Amino acid sequence: MDRETLRKLEMLNQLSLTDEQKDEVTAFFAKRDAELEIINRIDTENVERMVHVMPIMTVVREDTVNQPFTREALQQGAPETDEGYWCVPRVME
Repeated sequence: MDRETLRKLEMLNQLSLTDEQKDEVTAFFAKRDAELEIINRIDTENVERMVHVMPIMTVVREDTVNQPFTREALQQGAPETDEGYWCVPRVME
């Protein structure tokens, strides 16, 4: 990153950096660009593209319909029921 790009970023982000801070930022990005250049030189021609490091396998159980509880069993602890429905106190008038 050069000083002109940094100046534009300062204006866009409403920053006011000291000269020392500007030197630190430009040095950081220069180091990052050098490291990126090293990574870009790695030969990846024969490397297969991948999305995940580990293979993803979804274990899917068969979708079956079942009813583990009956309505009567669930309503045994209800204070009051009426024709299979729970009766609750009125909240709003």
